[in-house]
Amino acid sequence: MGKKKVIVAITGASGSIYAKVLLDKLQALSDQIEAVGLVMSDNAKDVWKFELDNDGFNSYDFPTYQKNDFMAPFASGSAKYDTMFVVPCSMGTMARIAHGISSDLTTRAADVILKERRKLILITRETPLSAIHIQNMQLITQAGGIICPASPSFYSRPQSFEELAATVIDRALDIAGFDLDTFRWGK
Repeated sequence: MGKKKVIVAITGASGSIYAKVLLDKLQALSDQIEAVGLVMSDNAKDVWKFELDNDGFNSYDFPTYQKNDFMAPFASGSAKYDTMFVVPCSMGTMARIAHGISSDLTTRAADVILKERRKLILITRETPLSAIHIQNMQLITQAGGIICPASPSFYSRPQSFEELAATVIDRALDIAGFDLDTFRWGK
């Protein structure tokens, strides 16, 4: 298995714990990674500070790109990034991706991943869902993207918020093809 080039886009939806756990796990999987590019919306930074009571998003060694930096390597398919996670994915971001509206680096990178037939994984955070949300999920799925709702599992008996969030993130990393030690049903 070759090393992966990964994009992590963090939107302003509630659920910063999911982004934190993903970034922590990507650091731990560094032997499987060639590059990680990080992009956050302004709202994502505010929500992270509010929900996690810190600005830990600044402490990761991954290159961070501004939300309108269309010169970022993953703004082009020629950079050959394998996988993009949007976590947590707001319904507004999902709608722009579903309709090909590349108005910022997150939506441009998602458009590139889809057109290059690579893995786009949206870890969505909203409840309840409207018919519009469901239609946008269908459009993304038909275009080759993967909707991975932030619906944690409980059969591993998580003991903390981070362990609970990890049940979703581990599943998303599995979908992306990473080799990781995680709870497996029936083992």
